[in-house]
Amino acid sequence: MTGTDPIVEVRARYLAAQLAGDRRRALELLAESVKAHGLSAAQVQLQVIQEAQREIGQLWQENRITIAQEHMATSISQLALAQIFQSAPSAAPNGRRVLVACVEGEMHEFPTQLAADTLDLAGFEVRFLGANVPTDSLLAMIDEIAPEVLALSCAMLFNVPSLREAVRRVRARPGPRLPILVGGHALEWSPELATSLGADGFGSDALALLSETRRVLGMPVV
Repeated sequence: MTGTDPIVEVRARYLAAQLAGDRRRALELLAESVKAHGLSAAQVQLQVIQEAQREIGQLWQENRITIAQEHMATSISQLALAQIFQSAPSAAPNGRRVLVACVEGEMHEFPTQLAADTLDLAGFEVRFLGANVPTDSLLAMIDEIAPEVLALSCAMLFNVPSLREAVRRVRARPGPRLPILVGGHALEWSPELATSLGADGFGSDALALLSETRRVLGMPVV
C-alpha cells in the first residue's frame, strides 16, 4: 500500500470489500494490515472497522445504499470483530464486572459489541447481552451477576423511551446504586439526554465508554 496514512487506505479498501459483500477479502485486508503496518487490535477495531461502519451508516442515511447492503456490511464487521477478539492480546483481569446491553427494541448491536470487546480486552469481566434486551430480563441479569457498571446502548431515537424506562427501573431497585453509562447514535444527537435520563455518563464510542467505566469505578483513566 502507498500513501502517508496506511489506516486511511486500509479503511477505504475494507469499506469497498464490505460494499461488495466480500467477507474473505475484508478479513484478509485486516490481517494484512496488521502484518504490513503493525496496527494494533485497537487500531483495527476503532480506526478501521468502527469508522468504516460510520461511513456505512452515513451512506444508508443518504439513501446511497439499501438496508440490505447495510446489513451485509455490518455482518462482515461483526465477523471481523469476532476474529480480532479471538486473537488480540488482553490486559490482565482487573476483577471489575460490567454488563453491556442494547435496550428493549434496539436491534443495532454492532456498537455495543465493539464496546463489550474493548472493555473485555482492557481487563474487565464483561457480560454482553446483545440486541433488544427486555427490561425484565435486564433486571433479572443484574440480580444474577451483580455488575459494578451497567452500559446501555440506544441507536434509534424511537427507542429513547425504552432507554428511559430501563434507567428508571434500574434506579428503582433496592440496594446500592448501580452506575449506569449510556451510548449510541440516539445520544449523539443530544448528549445532554444522558443527564436528563439519570445516567452517570455518556460514551460516544467504545474508547469513551472505556474511559467512563474507569472513571465511575474510581480507576485511573488512561
